[in-house]
Amino acid sequence: MPTTRRLLATIAAGALAVSLAACATSERGGGTQAGATGGTMVFGAAGAPKNFDPIFNDDGESFRPIRQMYDTLITYKAGTTDLAPGLATEWSSTPDGKTWTFTLRQGVKFHDGTPLDAAAVCTNFDRWADTTSEAAQSNMIYYADVFEGFKNSGGIYQGCRATDPNTAVISLSKYKGAFPAAFGLTSLSISSPAALKQYDADNVSQSGDSFSYPAYATDHPTGTGAFKFESYDRTANTITLVRNDDYWGEKAKLDKLVFKIIPDENARKQELTAGTIDGYDYPSPADYNALKQAGQQVLIRQPFNVLYMGINTKNNPALEDIRVRQALAYAIDRQALVQTKLPEGAEVATQFMPKTVAGYADDVEQYPYDPQKAKDLLAQAGASNLTLNFYYPTEVTRPYMPNPTDLFQLISENLKQVGITVNAVPRPWNGGFKDDVQTAGKQDLHLLGWTGDYNDAGNFIGTFFGREKAEFGPEDPAMYAQINAADAEPDPVKHAAAYQQANRDLMAKYLPAVPISSSPPAIVVSGAIQGLVPSPLTDERFNTVSKTQS
Repeated sequence: MPTTRRLLATIAAGALAVSLAACATSERGGGTQAGATGGTMVFGAAGAPKNFDPIFNDDGESFRPIRQMYDTLITYKAGTTDLAPGLATEWSSTPDGKTWTFTLRQGVKFHDGTPLDAAAVCTNFDRWADTTSEAAQSNMIYYADVFEGFKNSGGIYQGCRATDPNTAVISLSKYKGAFPAAFGLTSLSISSPAALKQYDADNVSQSGDSFSYPAYATDHPTGTGAFKFESYDRTANTITLVRNDDYWGEKAKLDKLVFKIIPDENARKQELTAGTIDGYDYPSPADYNALKQAGQQVLIRQPFNVLYMGINTKNNPALEDIRVRQALAYAIDRQALVQTKLPEGAEVATQFMPKTVAGYADDVEQYPYDPQKAKDLLAQAGASNLTLNFYYPTEVTRPYMPNPTDLFQLISENLKQVGITVNAVPRPWNGGFKDDVQTAGKQDLHLLGWTGDYNDAGNFIGTFFGREKAEFGPEDPAMYAQINAADAEPDPVKHAAAYQQANRDLMAKYLPAVPISSSPPAIVVSGAIQGLVPSPLTDERFNTVSKTQS
């Protein structure tokens, strides 16, 4: 396991990459050069946030404002996936990886004026682990994945001790390859214990497929970040954050940061052109040249994502047959999708992680476009007249999925060409698609994907297939055991080799989904914006941003 010395050496080694990334961004028009202070930046959000409590979220539209208001123990160097100090200045582990010690920054305060100390850190970790509410637990997807459950369900978190005001010691029951990087997950941001108590943070309730969240999550998020929550106007669809003048790090140059929710991509583009917003995420690749010609800055991120077509074997017995799942893979013309629907630099995905992640295997089973083979496999399985309910999201644009409707139409047409009847089920991203697909498992097929949170294979295939999930149907203990064994291997070489074998078996033996593509998403801002550094993790922070005043 990494020691403090090894981790700090890694951080130093990443400094050159960060510098180069910043320079490249500057040449594209963004960059980190100092700009005028003050003013308001309005950013066009593609969808409404689920809420503002980090632990109850797992989507980018919620995480974007959350990242501005909260900090994590460890963070990532701007523009890279390299680890960097966050609320902890140093961290180390015992050789067995079961005990992690964090040295905290001194003098840090939450937005309510209460101090950050080791006791506050332990309160947060204990809160997550001790949650017994099924409604709350079902919203804590990241925590459940990383810690393999909760205290009442066999999770690996054993406890947290404040050995002194500036030292927090976290104990686990076993080694886990996700750490230390997973301590930087936005979901594991540190909240004010006083605010958590005052605003009844754990009072999540469920009615049918819908959830209700407490005042902490809806109107009183309280972190240590560079911006503070001011308001969420649900009528005007605007979230307003203000500069935190007591921030421990680089203080924000902007007075205010406003997220304006504009679900339609064309409307976001029109508002940027009109000057009523200053930027938006995931512009359509077809618009890149026009945006640049109009004086906008199109900032390209490094690809660190995967798009897949998920297969839920619960509702349709035919999908339990590996031949049917293979037929679905052969039926999709992924190369045509990449060439016509995704930005330059996108690639067909052969497995469920980018090539840059240790554990990627070059020799997995391939499924090139072959509609005749798809038909033959369906016939062999007695499924030539298959009818499938295909769910896809609306009112959202994701890094791996710039236009879900266009992607669905191409894939569904491919499926129809091999004799599959497709029932289209479009659902809004929040309050519809995610609940139906990830909680209720109503679908047969669905489009979804993932942008990596950190550079470890477990964050990809472990997140997808390391435990039972409604998204993919009934449990498969053998698949879970193989992936979790890879994650528990502490030797780096053996760790990567075990994940390579897991990838081979996922594609040849299990095929719980069909990997589609990996692509470099963009973020676009006006010519008046300086200092925004695009992140491969989509982990952009706006405290470095300034705006030229007209």
